[in-house]
Amino acid sequence: MREHAPIVLTSEEAAALHPSPPVTESKVRRLRLLAVHENPKIRESVASSYNTPDDVFVALASDPDEGVRACLARNEATPCDVLRMLAHDRSETVRGWVAVNYFVPEDVMERLASDTSRTVRSLVKWKSQLADAG
Repeated sequence: MREHAPIVLTSEEAAALHPSPPVTESKVRRLRLLAVHENPKIRESVASSYNTPDDVFVALASDPDEGVRACLARNEATPCDVLRMLAHDRSETVRGWVAVNYFVPEDVMERLASDTSRTVRSLVKWKSQLADAG
C-alpha cells in the first residue's frame, strides 16, 4: 500500500521541477493593460503579481478600490517607496497589510507602530514578537 502513497515535495523541489516561464514583453504589456481594467478584481491580480513593473505599482497605490491597494500592500515584490505611500493609506486594512509585509522598511514599521488604528499597532507588535522569537 505504501508504494501507492503520493510523494510530497517541498515548495523548492516543486519549483525546480516546474519552473515559472520567463517574463516576456508580452506579459508586461498585458499587466499594464489589465492594471487599468474597470473590474477591480482584475486590477487586484495585477497588484498581486511579482512581475508588475514598478511604475504600475506606483499607479495602483492610488487605485480607488481598497482591495487593489490591499493586494499591493501584501505583495512582497512591491517597492519600498510604494509601501511607504501605502503606510499613509486611509484604509486601516491596507495599512494592516503593510504592517505584516516582511519587506517593509524599518522607518515604515516605526510609523505604523504609532498608527491611529489599534489593529494596525497590534499587527506591528505581533510581527515584532515573531521576529524576536525567530
